[in-house]
Amino acid sequence: MLIREFTEADWAQVWPIVEDVITAGETFPYDPAWPAEVAYDVWVERPPGHTVVAEADGTVLGTAKMGTNRPGPGAHVATASFMVAAHARGRGVGRALTEYALAWARRRGYAAMQFNAVVESNMAAVALYRRLGFAVIGTVPEAFAHPTLGRVGLHVMHRPL
Repeated sequence: MLIREFTEADWAQVWPIVEDVITAGETFPYDPAWPAEVAYDVWVERPPGHTVVAEADGTVLGTAKMGTNRPGPGAHVATASFMVAAHARGRGVGRALTEYALAWARRRGYAAMQFNAVVESNMAAVALYRRLGFAVIGTVPEAFAHPTLGRVGLHVMHRPL
């Protein structure tokens, strides 16, 4: 698996992943009614942010975006988001993308990485982030309307770099 910078040509493979994840409504607080153009503007980071894809044999397996969590006095903390194609889940793609984002943030001198909205019922992601050194530093109760579980919490997760 290769993780590399996103190019415009990748959107043809990234959009179905993004569309699938947001349509499922289980892990991202994105509007499932968004057209591809809006999703593109939300997902693809402008510099100094960074968007990447994980691919194998020309097939995009997942994607990540990363950048500064907050401007100004909060600019020393990075953030990132990850999406993995349904057929590639459980194969280490999410872990590889998260490790890439952590290394990217370290190289740029960030002091920490913070995830602002990890759906607490997304057990696979929460467990992965914990294994990689993140801690839940707070949970906003009932902040996410899950399609089958109802309102569930959103974790704020943090890890020093």
